[in-house]
Amino acid sequence: MSTVLITGTSSGYGRETARHFLGRGWNVIATMRTPRADVLPESDRLRILQLDVTDPDSIAAAFAAAGPIDALVNNSGIGLIGAYEGTPMSRVREIFETNTFGVMATTQEVLAQFRERGAGVVVNVTSSVVLGHMPLSAVYKASKAAIEGFTASLALELAEFGVRAKTVEPGTCLTTNFAGKATDNIDFTGPLDKLVPPAYEPFAKRTLDLFLEQDLFTQESDVAETVWRAVHDTTGQLRFPAGPDAVRLDQAK
Repeated sequence: MSTVLITGTSSGYGRETARHFLGRGWNVIATMRTPRADVLPESDRLRILQLDVTDPDSIAAAFAAAGPIDALVNNSGIGLIGAYEGTPMSRVREIFETNTFGVMATTQEVLAQFRERGAGVVVNVTSSVVLGHMPLSAVYKASKAAIEGFTASLALELAEFGVRAKTVEPGTCLTTNFAGKATDNIDFTGPLDKLVPPAYEPFAKRTLDLFLEQDLFTQESDVAETVWRAVHDTTGQLRFPAGPDAVRLDQAK
């Protein structure tokens, strides 16, 4: 029976992906920064482990406890919407520590076992922001675009050993905790007074109004199903848009 380790499973895409793999008979190692047993269905094929992807000791401990796995899904991430001029560098570094360096660190932790076995797959969840020109997302897009480039090169290195690497690019989902945290610096009904300097407010309000008026959105289930397809893909496809809005953006490129 195959085993997948998924990061960031306490909510949103990670939680739905864990449910999806459990429902299809896989062993699932669901990792969370703060473990909670009540967010996933009870199963003798489910293990919940503590993992902070920004902490090297936490990464080492989690993968040691997990043992051999067949797939790694790097789902942990932090969202951010704001004007770059108003974004402190401390916040920029926080975003990159999780979205970029955290993904690279967990990936490196698993590569030796995949290489030695001659099998395995890494799926890195990025974002549809890499598919189009989206304002107010400079830092977030940069952190995800870095993983797109990282994965594209990594896939070539790993193919030598029968190991695969993929990216999944979710569209806009307004029902996740992730989406809420991405916009918690912006009051959609009041002054944009945190990460949006006053000079940017008219532009930001227009941008966000257009954003919320789009006709297609992504569901958590779209992402879970796309991760499942990416894990099982043997065609050599590298990138997998997830959700109808992401697919539309990809087709428009």
